[in-house]
Amino acid sequence: MNAVTVTPVYDRAATTAFVRLPYALHRDDPYWVAPLEREMRAFLDPRRNPFFDTAEARLFLARRGRRTVGRIAAVADPRFQERHDFTCGHFGLFECADDLEAAGALFDAAAAWLAGRGLTRMLGPLSFSVNDECGVLVDGFDGPPSVGIPYNPPYYADLLTGCGFGKAKDLLSWLVPMPPDGEPPAAIARVAARTLADPAVRVRPLDRDRYEDDMAAIRDIYNDAWAENYASVPLTDAEFLHMAAQLKSVVHPELVRIAEVDGEPAAFTLWVPDVNQALRAARGRLTTWGLPIGMLRISRAMGRITRVRGGTSGVRKEHRSRGLVAVLLADAQRAAFRLGYTETDLSWILEDNRGSNRHAQAMGGVHFRTHRLFEREGGGLR
Repeated sequence: MNAVTVTPVYDRAATTAFVRLPYALHRDDPYWVAPLEREMRAFLDPRRNPFFDTAEARLFLARRGRRTVGRIAAVADPRFQERHDFTCGHFGLFECADDLEAAGALFDAAAAWLAGRGLTRMLGPLSFSVNDECGVLVDGFDGPPSVGIPYNPPYYADLLTGCGFGKAKDLLSWLVPMPPDGEPPAAIARVAARTLADPAVRVRPLDRDRYEDDMAAIRDIYNDAWAENYASVPLTDAEFLHMAAQLKSVVHPELVRIAEVDGEPAAFTLWVPDVNQALRAARGRLTTWGLPIGMLRISRAMGRITRVRGGTSGVRKEHRSRGLVAVLLADAQRAAFRLGYTETDLSWILEDNRGSNRHAQAMGGVHFRTHRLFEREGGGLR
């Protein structure tokens, strides 16, 4: 067998190999959803991804002979280090054949790059932060992932543990079947009704005509609500504007609920159609030989989406005792029912976030997937 070599990604050919490796590894897996190649190239481009305004990353490829067998990104994010751990860097975008030697060589290359920046611990996968895709799927391999949630074969966890990584934190996903009448469970409905009896509280959908203003309010709530969460980093204005622009084409205003207290935005929940159900039809490409074949496939499949993903929520600290979460969940579920969706994926939720996990269970959710963050060297995060 040829020896493993690991090299940094510096040119266009290597970038192409980095982007296309998952297609070679997983194309025969019935549950893997091919990401759009164009979007991945933009994500990796410092000129187009505002994450690189404040952080840096180095990409690496592992090869056996002429065959590419693995990839990884090493990430140094000063915002994370200032908030959590000055010694900790990240790894992300990890993809690898079932090859422990290749995986070890990739992790060692990433660790060496981070050590050159004074970072002696690695946490991941974070691609590139908790605001993006993160975690290795360790339980729930019986179906395709929802949008924004990573998927990998079962052997990935073995590669990480075989390379000296241990569990840092689990991220839980809850599947909520849509009730026949679309109504939330009685316990949630009672809390929601009691909260809405307060004349100071109002819940409304996203206003498409004031999209930028509403998204700016969501950004402010998100940064306030998530400030103390595990591994969190604040979104910069540029990052949020970039994210808002990406969401605009897929978000449905009725699935974004904003709670106001005395006329001021106090909480939100943002649900999106699970466009992965449509993206599977494109097979990773919008065009083939210059023809919009992938775009036509996505367009036809969009009408067959049955799932929404409850991707993120937040409540300002001073309003956490008002019962706003119950109001938002009840309101969003009723909206999803009106739009014809049959189930909701509430993901992901930190394993020790007791409040959010209780709300997911109270909505009738069943824990159906677990993703895991791994770490190597040192103790846990503050």
